[in-house]
Amino acid sequence: MSNLMYNKMWHQTQEALNSLLDKESQKMTEPQRNKVIVFHMLATFYIKYVQIFRNMENVYDQIVHPQKRMLIRKILDGVMGRVLELKNEMVELEMTEFHYFDDILQDLKLSPQQLDVPIPRYFLKERLEVIRGREKILARILTECGLNLPDVKYAMKSIALEEAVKLIQIAERARQGRLRALFMKQIFLQECRAREMKLLGQRLSDTSMAALQIQKVWRGFYQCKKTVKEREEEMVFLGMKPPPLFNQVSDAVVQSEQVSNLRNEVQLKHEQNYQEALINIKEDLRMLEGPDIKEHLQDQIRQWFIECRNLTGTFPEYPNEEDGGSALIFSNKTPEQVIEDIIATQEEEEKLKKKKKKEDKESKAKKGKKEKEKKSSPKEKPMKEEDEEWKMSPSLFLELMEEGNSLYKDMWMNKDESWNFPQDYDPELIKEEKRKELETEIRVQVDELMRQELKNLKLAVNREMEIPPRAKKGKKQNKGRKGRKGKRGKKEKDLTADRTIESLYQELVEEGLLIQALKVNLSDYIGEYSYLGTTLRQVAIEPMPSLLDVRQLITLYGILPLGSAEVHERAPLVKSLLLAGPPGVGKKMLVHAICTETGANLFNLSSSNIAGKYPGKTGLQMMIHLVFKVARQLQPSVVWIQDTEKTFYKKVPQAEKRNEPKRLKRYLPKLLKLLKPDDRILIVGTTHRPFDAELQPFCRVYQKIILVPRPDYASRYVLWKQIILRHGGELTNALNISCLSKVTDGFTQGQIVQVVKEVLTERRIRQQANKPLTAIEFITMMTNMNPVYREEEENFKNWYAKTPLGKKRVLSLTVGGNKEKEKDKGKKGKKGKKKK
Repeated sequence: MSNLMYNKMWHQTQEALNSLLDKESQKMTEPQRNKVIVFHMLATFYIKYVQIFRNMENVYDQIVHPQKRMLIRKILDGVMGRVLELKNEMVELEMTEFHYFDDILQDLKLSPQQLDVPIPRYFLKERLEVIRGREKILARILTECGLNLPDVKYAMKSIALEEAVKLIQIAERARQGRLRALFMKQIFLQECRAREMKLLGQRLSDTSMAALQIQKVWRGFYQCKKTVKEREEEMVFLGMKPPPLFNQVSDAVVQSEQVSNLRNEVQLKHEQNYQEALINIKEDLRMLEGPDIKEHLQDQIRQWFIECRNLTGTFPEYPNEEDGGSALIFSNKTPEQVIEDIIATQEEEEKLKKKKKKEDKESKAKKGKKEKEKKSSPKEKPMKEEDEEWKMSPSLFLELMEEGNSLYKDMWMNKDESWNFPQDYDPELIKEEKRKELETEIRVQVDELMRQELKNLKLAVNREMEIPPRAKKGKKQNKGRKGRKGKRGKKEKDLTADRTIESLYQELVEEGLLIQALKVNLSDYIGEYSYLGTTLRQVAIEPMPSLLDVRQLITLYGILPLGSAEVHERAPLVKSLLLAGPPGVGKKMLVHAICTETGANLFNLSSSNIAGKYPGKTGLQMMIHLVFKVARQLQPSVVWIQDTEKTFYKKVPQAEKRNEPKRLKRYLPKLLKLLKPDDRILIVGTTHRPFDAELQPFCRVYQKIILVPRPDYASRYVLWKQIILRHGGELTNALNISCLSKVTDGFTQGQIVQVVKEVLTERRIRQQANKPLTAIEFITMMTNMNPVYREEEENFKNWYAKTPLGKKRVLSLTVGGNKEKEKDKGKKGKKGKKKK
């Protein structure tokens, strides 16, 4: 049943993709000048591609047919790349990394959660064994070096015997004192009860009065309880409070997880069967159809020899193996069609020669006229291009998607699969594919035989000695290639050519340059969407990005290109990324999340980490060579530079001069130039004081700059709830999360997590049944912490406005504002004239 469901989902997604490709091809041909219309169009396409991406990723993860999965993977990579291309177009249009789609989401009737870009699960699934093997090697090296020390919660101190005796005595006396106090309290309470019984003895002698008193208390208690229950039911009904079993995992969710695990096992089994079938079916075809294919090819080529001899009077020249051999001539053509092509090419060559002579004469005449005009006429000023027509840059992924879409239509759209209920491989499709492979292999052998046969024919019939005319061309080409190689310049020297990657990997781990990434998922970076982004921009106020906007950018610029080689090679290349924000907002966590989601290696080239390691110029070159050689070999890789502003200090503080924090400053721009689209390496810098760095070299190194803000009210509300629940807390009516979120304005995620850990000790978690959590407990803990004030946030915004993209954004806003003012003035002038 689930196979049918996912097949149906795939067909529906393909239909949506087909219609979207048609719409995009229509819209892109229409010229546009209005930026608002262009952005609306790009944003609509972006949102729709994200929806297709989400569905396609789900289908690829769950479908078990191996041949379908190959096609879906091709389309999935194409959609992924197109999302990145559209994002890049929106950034270049609006001159900002953050975009808000509130109005478009309303038109499409989508929630903001549906805009979240998913992380394909195949990034880790298909490399699981490699990642686990590498983790084992890393753990072994760390334990051998003594670097992988276990976390000790309670440090044991050795104390003197007298001090130990005193501590035991103090504890024992305190215990006895508590017992004595408890005993005296019980005696006191017994005496109080005896007095009360004497006073009330006469009053409670009447049984009816006693029963009335009990009824009164019970009815009050019962009504109070009933009112509270009705109030809770009302809140649940209105959607202002989750139902009682909301946080508990349902049986359906558990069952779905079990089914997905089973499907993964079936996927692996079917993939193994498919790989075995590829070899077996090819061998069977070689045995059964191989001799017939060979005989057919020989007959075809012989007929070509004879026909060429009859038409031209000489035997043809046989194409070289480098050019493709006989496949170059017989590319799905009969010998008659080949002969027609030969005649047509001869006629075309004659026509081209005549055309060239005419064009040469005309061009000479035109050049003479232009020179005369230049001498006679003065220099003209270039025309100002106002309201340029917007043109989208050419896409490298549309062709990929169209190919996949056409393959789907030809192969799977109307295919009857009633015979293949378990969704195993289709042998007929394999036969079609392997026949072509077998034909190319046999053609190589046939070409060798037919070349010799052609030589013999020439000697026997024409008495001609073969003069290879193409050998000279080949020599010239080789000479040209040699000359080009000389012009390219120096290649990178391999300083460690005699060493294995394993030894280099071990050295980097021992030196602390290759570290173990923390197991943190990007979904753990909790936040909420900014629902006022579009409204604020309409009033000319630039909003601070929300935490989920930041998370989305990390997915687009960091995770998707690193996870897919196809996307990294073709999509707009992002080599470096800077995360700037106040301390505690989760910059370090985001770096580790990139590594966790993609299975990437993490190299730490922070100035504090490389201080004293590989000293001198040669040592630094060796260190950089080691890091990038291992990063290339074991890609994907992330090179992390913590407190990266120190590498670009305006003035190095006296205390840090020994560490030489600016060692990497000269080398980083060179390293970025050496990184190619094939190298899945991302340089990530984190900083909480970007103002201390020189701006120009800083922005030259970091291609994308992302401001990581402090959490807003909505994000704090979600943060408090999630973090309290994760650390064993219970949410009750006594704990006012809304009030807590409002009071903690300016505090970062790191501070919130620290406070929750301090409050929710093991003892406090046990006491929750009798003593529920309150907001005051958390607030008192935060009194000693310093929040991020608005002035500091404004400093970050002002600094960002000085970056290249920030400057462009400010300029575009000022130009847009001036144009609007001029339009308003023009309208007012026209109205004034009419009144007169």
